Amino acid sequence: MQALKLTVDGMTCGGCVASVKRVLEAQPGVSGVSVSLEAKEAKFSLDDSSTTLDSVVSAIEDAGFDVIR
Repeated sequence: MQALKLTVDGMTCGGCVASVKRVLEAQPGVSGVSVSLEAKEAKFSLDDSSTTLDSVVSAIEDAGFDVIR
């Protein structure tokens, strides 16, 4: 398990935060999700034997948000 933090741009309200959180929680191997509108970031743990960081980033981007690495 790795603890990760991604900067997520494009979140403007609580609904956006909920969307990003829902997308992350739906990914296999992702747990402990926390999303902050103020900090523009998502924190989570990733079990890289279940999925890759690229897959997680793609899922967030597919939901309409930008991930800044």
